[in-house]
Amino acid sequence: MIVPELRPWRAARPHVVRAADAVRPRLARAAGIVRPRLARAATAAEPWVARLTQAAKPQLARITRPKTGRTWQYTAGATTAGLALAVGVATAAGPWDSTGQRTAERDRAAALERAGGVDHGRPSEGSGTSDTAAGAPRPAPSAGSVLTGIGGATTTVKSAPGSAALARVLGPLLADPALGTRRTAAVVDVSTGRRLYGSGADTALTPASTTKIATGVAALAAMGPDHRITTRTALEPGTREVVLVGGGDPTLTAREKPEGWASLRTLAASTATALKKRGITRATLSYDTTLYAGTEVHPIGVNPNLARVTALTADEGRTDGSSSGPVTRVPDPAADATRKFAEFLRAHGVKTSAPGPSKATARAETLATVSSAPLASLVERMMTNSDNDIAEALARQTALATGVRADFAGAGKAIRVQLGRLGLPLDGVDFRDGSGLDRNDRLTANLLTALLVKAGDPARPDLRPVLTGLPVAGFTGTLTTRYTDAAADAAGVVRAKTGTLTGVNTLAGTVVDRDGRLLAFAVLTANTTDPGAAQSALDRAVAALAACGCA
Repeated sequence: MIVPELRPWRAARPHVVRAADAVRPRLARAAGIVRPRLARAATAAEPWVARLTQAAKPQLARITRPKTGRTWQYTAGATTAGLALAVGVATAAGPWDSTGQRTAERDRAAALERAGGVDHGRPSEGSGTSDTAAGAPRPAPSAGSVLTGIGGATTTVKSAPGSAALARVLGPLLADPALGTRRTAAVVDVSTGRRLYGSGADTALTPASTTKIATGVAALAAMGPDHRITTRTALEPGTREVVLVGGGDPTLTAREKPEGWASLRTLAASTATALKKRGITRATLSYDTTLYAGTEVHPIGVNPNLARVTALTADEGRTDGSSSGPVTRVPDPAADATRKFAEFLRAHGVKTSAPGPSKATARAETLATVSSAPLASLVERMMTNSDNDIAEALARQTALATGVRADFAGAGKAIRVQLGRLGLPLDGVDFRDGSGLDRNDRLTANLLTALLVKAGDPARPDLRPVLTGLPVAGFTGTLTTRYTDAAADAAGVVRAKTGTLTGVNTLAGTVVDRDGRLLAFAVLTANTTDPGAAQSALDRAVAALAACGCA
């Protein structure tokens, strides 16, 4: 007897069994690691859970209204939502990888007192905007590997897919006319770094937002995952001039609920308290953005995808309540942030003049500071939401850490320098920005897969946020609405960074194949004419890779 309602379960069972077998040993290890830390994690997790709830609304909306006679679909949807929520809570409480590694790394590194991160202050002749100069805590330590990670010796999955088999599967799909007149691709076994498939993999094309994979790896390599960016206020000696000094934090917020990000309101309250202790209730207010150099306007010009790139901004200069996606930006983010700061000071009993640009001197006394979330969190947010503002800020921070000029050209040079130090393949590669909005950027499928493999290297846990920040197909970030049709079987199995410009569609990330092998992939296309059709073709190709038992 065959029960119709059980047919979907019968079809899904092999996937569930593979997932359960893969997850079970990791859950056992993670439980032992996580249990003593849950109390600490609960408080820290609240803002992450708030953001997760907001991100999950589109998914929940699709599964909360079952129709009569569709009990199995509702059950499957509820199960999926439960899995997504469990993954989200684990991420919020950490975030950590599948072995609970990041939490263990941080505790171990702190115990060993290994200094990490990079102090990104102005040189000695500057105004002293560094964490150290501001009297703030030094960057948290970067950690060495203490747990077996991806590709560890305990793997029991089958051998990697064969090149010929992959070519038979991917060749026809990548020949889809929807992918334009030029396309390149690569598939690599993450555990060994061996290329399993390549088609023009060493040919450089416009990468669009997959550039952010390189930006994230470079930033983490230069500064460490626990580095924080500090915004501070300073009082010029013998005056009543208060300078709001931008440190380049792209996540600084003026909103009432900061949700774990550095708060301009908190900085104003602390500054007002410090001023009142000095008997000052009326001040001249200035702002300092001199940490960055060169033009603030991206080569593409004024664009809703990106605010002016400045060392001082609040809420990315957005003119609505959004936190991601294209929207009209304020014309001068630094001036706008300082005007809001003046309002917050006034609410705490300190009146100020109309703010204007200035530069804090080396003799200026720090009044108060706020610091960003750890760099790992900034990288994850950048990757998940394809956040151009964070990408350009991190590119400039990488330039500062590398010792080059913090402008668009210097940022591109710094990214290349950092990737070169990691021994990554850079032939034909050209970085013109950190976000991928510049059409003159050039990356190869070979480099993109090499970046993903490096981020999964157990010897480089500091780079892991690049992987943990990748959107999950059908659930998070820029993949929330994808993998819902012909490629739906790969939902939750694929994690990838998207890239879209006019005539350009790219996708790079990781996928677990049918045999449980973790693979890195990258596909770049050029001269596409229908972005929707191109995205669907890319998704079908990666879904086929996920379904491949090609060993």
